[in-house]
Amino acid sequence: MHHVIIGAGPAGVVAAESLRKLDSQCEISIIGDEPEPPYSRMALPYYLIKKIDESGTYLRTEANHFQSNNIKLIQQRVTKILPEQKNLQLANKTLVQYDKLLIATGSSPIKPAIPGIGLPEIYNCWTLEDARKISKQAKPGSRVVLMGAGFIGCIILEALFKSGADLTVVEMGDRMVPRMMNKKAGRLIQQWCENKGIKIHTGTKITSLAKGQDKLQITLDTDKTLIADFVVCAAGVKANTDFLKDSGINTDQGILVNRHLQTNIPDIYAAGDVAQGLDFSTGEYSVQAIQPTATDHGVLAALNMAGSKEAIHRGNINMNVLDTLGLIACSFGLWQGVEQGEHAEQYNPERFRYINLQFDGEYLVGATAIGLTQHVGVLRGLIQGKIKLGEWKDRLMHDPLRIMEAYLSRTQAIGFNASVW
Repeated sequence: MHHVIIGAGPAGVVAAESLRKLDSQCEISIIGDEPEPPYSRMALPYYLIKKIDESGTYLRTEANHFQSNNIKLIQQRVTKILPEQKNLQLANKTLVQYDKLLIATGSSPIKPAIPGIGLPEIYNCWTLEDARKISKQAKPGSRVVLMGAGFIGCIILEALFKSGADLTVVEMGDRMVPRMMNKKAGRLIQQWCENKGIKIHTGTKITSLAKGQDKLQITLDTDKTLIADFVVCAAGVKANTDFLKDSGINTDQGILVNRHLQTNIPDIYAAGDVAQGLDFSTGEYSVQAIQPTATDHGVLAALNMAGSKEAIHRGNINMNVLDTLGLIACSFGLWQGVEQGEHAEQYNPERFRYINLQFDGEYLVGATAIGLTQHVGVLRGLIQGKIKLGEWKDRLMHDPLRIMEAYLSRTQAIGFNASVW
């Protein structure tokens, strides 16, 4: 049995290791299109600030980890899948046969349709090669514009700031991290960053990028012009599905999968950022481009590829935990709330403290917090455990900071097993 995994990120690596634990005899191959060993993109900002070296970004630090687990690494790009023949075609025209296939190709940065976006001084921070280029240029006094203040943008923001660069952020949303934070929370993060000396333009778009004599000229839709040595683009990502054209595999925002993470074609599965899987909170199928979902998918896909009949995907909860220059922010589940739902919040902007709880009847379904450094996991537990709050609903409405008390009281009352989440 030959299990082939396309993609050397967290989903692919976890799937390969899980398969090896399930079957000591099968053949396992991971195909990745970068020259480095499998690494974590989330570690790149730590590389930029020289907290780790390149090897510190690797998903597995043991030199012979994959070899010792009899997992073959192939460094090539897959250009085509031929399901009828159960073959893959690589960029060098080699064909690779598979019995079971997992597509874990992740996502790629979106390049906005802006004049000048292809200039050599415009970087993404998505690959180790990107990070090498940025590391050489980000230094005290260099002028840098960061395009996008979403989750990934804010992680890059910290690395650029700590390099000593003169940093300006341009975000088209009306607040920072608009896809994980409401207005109060997003604007608190903005104020925190501005207090550190970062210039931030929200509700603003870059309309053009042009090379001057020795600097970049960045024009905004406010008619303001910024000058920079280079630009880092963090304007969102899209699932890597282009190579699936003519494969017969159904795609939408990502690869469509069922609750076994199977595609519409037998023996082909998908996991991670590329998979359009079940959302725990909504019951709908969507792409959740976060690492916890990728690793969960990797384990589940491996179980199903190995023949498990009971490995059912129960859905992943949308969750984000972000550290921006020491300010902790998090959001879980339906943080925007539900129709006719209730919410409770406490807001202390002077101390950069905020908590917002969203309820659907007696259940907590979403949460947002700024400056909450304890009991963050309890928010996830209450939501994902679907714990009926009873009288604790009213208590949390009056004081949303009593989440730990509510969790302990309700889980003990119902005999809830915390290990399920």
